Amino acid sequence: MRNRMEMSSIIRNRTIGLTFVLGAASLAFAQQKVNVTGKIADRQNNFVPYASVTFSNKANKLYSDATLTDEKGNYQIALTPGNYDVIIEAIDFKKSTVNKQISSAGNLGTFTVEYEGSATNAKTQDIQGVTITAQAVKAYRVEIDKKVYDPSLDIVAKGGNLQDVLANVPSVDVDTDGTVSMRGNTNVRFLINGKPSSMLGIDDGANALQSIPADQIERIEVITNPSSKYEASGTAGILNIILKKSKKVGFNGSVEGTLGYLPTSRLNTNLSWRKGNWTYYINGGGGYSRNKSTNNSEFNSFLDPETLTDGFSVRSLQNSENKSENKYYNVTSGFLVDLTEKATLNASVMFRNYNNESTGNTAYFDHVIIKNRTAAGYPNVPYTFEDQFTNRLNEGTNVNNSFQADLGYDQKIGDSGQLLSLAGSYQKSKSDGNSVTTENGFDNELDIPTIALNNILTASENTKYLAKADYELPIGESSKFEAGARFDANKNDYDYFVDESRNNGPVAVLPNFTSQTSYQENILAAYAQFKSKIDNFGYQLGLRAENTDIDVNFKRISDAEQINVSKNYLKFFPSVFLSYDLDKNNQLLLNYSRRINRPRSFFLIPFMSYNNNRNLFNGNPDLNPTYENSFELGYNLSKNKLTINPTLYYKKSQDEVNMYQYSGLNDDGNTVIYTMPVNAGTEAQYGLDINATYDPFKWWKIMGSADLFGYKNEGSYNLFPGNPLTEIDFSGDGFSTRFRLTNTFKPTKTTSFQIQGFYRGAQNTVQQKREPMYAVNLGASQTIWKGNGTISFNIQDIFNTRARENFQTTATYSQYSYMQWQPRQFSISLSYRFKQGDKVEAPKRKKDINSNSSGDDDQGPPM
Repeated sequence: MRNRMEMSSIIRNRTIGLTFVLGAASLAFAQQKVNVTGKIADRQNNFVPYASVTFSNKANKLYSDATLTDEKGNYQIALTPGNYDVIIEAIDFKKSTVNKQISSAGNLGTFTVEYEGSATNAKTQDIQGVTITAQAVKAYRVEIDKKVYDPSLDIVAKGGNLQDVLANVPSVDVDTDGTVSMRGNTNVRFLINGKPSSMLGIDDGANALQSIPADQIERIEVITNPSSKYEASGTAGILNIILKKSKKVGFNGSVEGTLGYLPTSRLNTNLSWRKGNWTYYINGGGGYSRNKSTNNSEFNSFLDPETLTDGFSVRSLQNSENKSENKYYNVTSGFLVDLTEKATLNASVMFRNYNNESTGNTAYFDHVIIKNRTAAGYPNVPYTFEDQFTNRLNEGTNVNNSFQADLGYDQKIGDSGQLLSLAGSYQKSKSDGNSVTTENGFDNELDIPTIALNNILTASENTKYLAKADYELPIGESSKFEAGARFDANKNDYDYFVDESRNNGPVAVLPNFTSQTSYQENILAAYAQFKSKIDNFGYQLGLRAENTDIDVNFKRISDAEQINVSKNYLKFFPSVFLSYDLDKNNQLLLNYSRRINRPRSFFLIPFMSYNNNRNLFNGNPDLNPTYENSFELGYNLSKNKLTINPTLYYKKSQDEVNMYQYSGLNDDGNTVIYTMPVNAGTEAQYGLDINATYDPFKWWKIMGSADLFGYKNEGSYNLFPGNPLTEIDFSGDGFSTRFRLTNTFKPTKTTSFQIQGFYRGAQNTVQQKREPMYAVNLGASQTIWKGNGTISFNIQDIFNTRARENFQTTATYSQYSYMQWQPRQFSISLSYRFKQGDKVEAPKRKKDINSNSSGDDDQGPPM
């Protein structure tokens, strides 16, 4: 009863406002417990540190509990008197079970465990599930098929969001506008806990990344060359974001609050309660932030003025400033229950809301040609130049709501390690936008000032269903066969409406910008793969088949009838992974996979956005997928103070998607840049990706990465065949570099400092030359409240240098552009951790040479 009162006091004092989650917790502590101690040792009486010791009550599973041994093999735990099976599991040791009758407090003596011969000659890989609650020694580690980044040591991103964390992940780059790329390729496939997720909204880009708090992220898996077990989409690779799901016994949790400038505030919490066979958890948070971006450009025409029409801008300047306010929250709640010793059920639901209010102000300067349109021989008539000024104000709102429900079931079959996993997911996202633009300009034909007022309404809705089954069959001591099937159904509906009123006249709908589109995509996939190891040589062979069925229906007001585009194709995606252990600290890795980049839904829709009427994007319904063959040769050295992982890679794509751009005139006679995706030729990408960590002293940790990469693109496209001025050659090559260096200093046990810098070298792409960019970030943290709290401070972009500058040159024009997505920011955050138990995760099954800690592309962390 005393323990029950103490628990109620803790909940009341430390989790005000969240007590509804914990209402059932006190029932488990109704009976008085006794403290027992003991020790785990091997046959030579050497202590076994960090062993998992599980006490399974024979009469009532609610009284079961677990703990870990300390560095000297000792453990201590409070138990309800009764009869227990004591299960001992530790890395490199055989599982051991003994029976104990516990009636009073005392020492249970020493339990002895035996060494187990390694099935893979790599002991630390044989057991998957023992995890201790301690700060990770390194923020970055290499596994055979992926790299894993732990953001818990990332002080610079404390109090930030997913976009801030990704900016620090090796092999990953985040552009100034929030675009994420891997090794220079932006076709990245995002997964949340191994699944496509509504947390990322519908085509939300940076906004979605900013709404996931860094505090909710357990780790990020960087999969640059996925095997056949993963879905085949994403030629750059897969970023799997694993959110926190606590495995700690009893009630545990944390709360974190952040304040910063530009004004930002966040409050996030992670709560869990584990007792007996049940684990409940809830993660949630919300926040408010402001954003300010700058976008400037200069356009110059190369065309002969004598042949141009009246009003054509031979030179145009744009200066734009955009401000926005963002309000958001997300809540994820779920449970996991062991139905039997061999069956596990898990379920979760997620809600997300994102609300954005924005204001954009753009000033235009145009140096235009003025001609007499009534003169004979127009446009080849005498001309003069005139300077014109235009101002465009855009005010709008956008609201995104998302819901997701997941259900999973794992069933062990027999005692040979067979496992059947079933999973399903339902996801729903809806986005509504409303904006008003006011443009004060000039009518060249009437030679008078004009005022144009536009209402822009957008609505999009996404519904997704996912069902999958996976089967694992161990064969012998070091081999495994895996197979599975998966079905994805994805439906997007887009409505776009634009009207216009000029000089306070009647309102008219703009037919070329008003449309309705329905996009339906169904993917049926199946895979099989076999993995094994012979002495120091490991291999994995796999094959995946995916049948894709796409149906796009769209209609603009300007079209006489609805247009239907259907695509159906069956493709095969093999993968080969080879590894060779030079010794216990050195490993060579060689792999190959075939990937696909399906066009994003809005790439196929031929309507144009109207937020910036001088830069218009329209989709291409004839766009086809890009296929890519990817090769990697890597080396991994891992020692106590040093790990280094250089990887040579080469990728060759077919039907590469490039952005075709051309200039034209709008209804006001102003120059407009049109952009459309097209399939144009092939592209080869190659490079050397090096990631390393080095700990010269206990108080100093270094993590660095370098990516030296290039490409060669061959192809051409002409939107208007026969017109040489619209022929664009995509043939070319380029080379660039990226460097990132993070130094973490720990002068005392409770104080840490971190300084991080990155440099991205200049790059010549097919049509653009991008200037180099660099930035420096700083972070500091102090542990307080006897280790239960942390206060952190960070500055993003100390020197305010994180901006993108591009030069673009075509046969008909040149363009310079400058963009800064966010100026220098700083924030301070305070976190508090309240805990009752230790983190214990009993091993589920052996892990062989090539398996993933996350199971596959649709499973989260091991359960």
